[in-house]
Amino acid sequence: MAARGPQRPRAPPHVLHPHLSQLWPTEVSDFVFGGEVVPRPSSKPSQRELNTYNYFRRNLAGVQREWWYHRSGCRAWFVADRDTTTNQVSWVGLPE
Repeated sequence: MAARGPQRPRAPPHVLHPHLSQLWPTEVSDFVFGGEVVPRPSSKPSQRELNTYNYFRRNLAGVQREWWYHRSGCRAWFVADRDTTTNQVSWVGLPE
């Protein structure tokens, strides 16, 4: 049996694996959660609109669209559809 070189630790299967790093296993600490994707308020929002945008989230149990940052790799922000009950990612893309 041939000796194997050092291998990167494998992340658990439920860890976020976006298209930015599907070629190799990654650590969950490689990514930073940026919050739910919510529509931006109008160009001159009221205090109430601004407060709602900054502090209130739906926090769904199920699939929601979220911001993520790949801090240990390409340092890009991306958007992912993630099921909050299973932590499975069904779609990943770059912001429009």
